[in-house]
Amino acid sequence: MGLGNPGPGYENSRHNIGFRVIDLWCKDLGLVLKKNLFRSKNIRAEFRGNNIILFCPITFMNLSGEAVRACADYHALETGTILVIHDDLDLPLGRIKVAKDGGSGGHKGVGSIIHHLESTQFSRIKVGIGRPRYGETVEDYVLSPFYTDEKGLAQKAMEMAVNACELFVLEGVESAMNQINCQNLVNKEEKN
Repeated sequence: MGLGNPGPGYENSRHNIGFRVIDLWCKDLGLVLKKNLFRSKNIRAEFRGNNIILFCPITFMNLSGEAVRACADYHALETGTILVIHDDLDLPLGRIKVAKDGGSGGHKGVGSIIHHLESTQFSRIKVGIGRPRYGETVEDYVLSPFYTDEKGLAQKAMEMAVNACELFVLEGVESAMNQINCQNLVNKEEKN
């Protein structure tokens, strides 16, 4: 489940990094999300012998839980099999954290999912977007595109998030946490 806001005005915003990770994974798999049930764009697929659903709610961010709950109910998904990809202000760009459960951390989309699933027991991929550099409000910052000098690093972070999704499906959340959470793309950029 990649989180974001629908519409072209939000397409390249930091807040839409969850959508962008799902889109990148779809591209890698040769898939296209279709507007379908559950107020979402989604597609059912097979990934290396595993049945998966790639899913982006077309509700606004703070209503994401409505779409996620509808999908979970329809497919009888256990909460522990759900993986939510979203932006995280408290992680610098270039850092990704895979987590098993927990609170919303102030993220309204995650808060909506917790509310509608009545559970925190789903996994997350938190993609760091860092904090504003130039005194922007947090709201303006998350709804804006990455700074020009961040775009390459943002692309690498999204690629690493796709890798984290694949690890989650193939090896489980613990393995994804162990392999992804120790990586720091900022350090790799500085060494090159």
